[in-house]
Amino acid sequence: MNFIEQFLWVIFPYIALTIFIVGHIYRYNMDQLGWTAKSSELMEKSSLQWGSILFHTGIIAVVGGHISGLLIPKTFFEFIGVNEHMYHMAAVYGGGPAGVVTLVGILILTFRRFGNDRVFAVSSKADLLVAVLVLVEVVLGLTSTATNVFQVGIFDYRETISPWFRGVLFLKPDDSFMTSVPLVFKLHVVTGFGMIAIWPFTRLVHVWSMPIEYINRTYIQYFSRDLKDKSLY
Repeated sequence: MNFIEQFLWVIFPYIALTIFIVGHIYRYNMDQLGWTAKSSELMEKSSLQWGSILFHTGIIAVVGGHISGLLIPKTFFEFIGVNEHMYHMAAVYGGGPAGVVTLVGILILTFRRFGNDRVFAVSSKADLLVAVLVLVEVVLGLTSTATNVFQVGIFDYRETISPWFRGVLFLKPDDSFMTSVPLVFKLHVVTGFGMIAIWPFTRLVHVWSMPIEYINRTYIQYFSRDLKDKSLY
């Protein structure tokens, strides 16, 4: 067994997942005040607004597609009547546009992060690293999709990457599944686990702090500071 292959597809995923879990526990207990996206809206708002909306809208769809493709076995889709062609069309015409929207969003955010002097000045090294890694990951993902669109023989990741990934989750990793996987897909997977490893130490932790309770929060009451005006606002 090739050591590099074993490291990439057996050892490295568990290193990344361990850091992911332990890192989140550590940061939550030691740095709750820093558990934030550290908004730079005051420095520049226009491109942040557009980039954020496009990126978050696209990434939700992209993550949903990845979850269904990686965690749900191909046999299940076939059982409910979704054949290979139907799934491929859904991935191309559904996942493709979602990926493009995500790419446009992260491009706007990345150029803003590096190109705006005020935003760059308040950006940490972790902020810059995250921007670059997310951009690279999205580009690799879209390239993988394009590879399946334009190549003669369609590569079905549900027969290789998906069972390997489920094996990792169930502590039965089999690196032989990754042997025939095209390079761009391998780079996409490795970059993804790299992001998982650094996740707890970056602004990405804000994903777990969605203000869902805000929907049911009671109205905040404001009172005038004018002593002569006791009206309720």
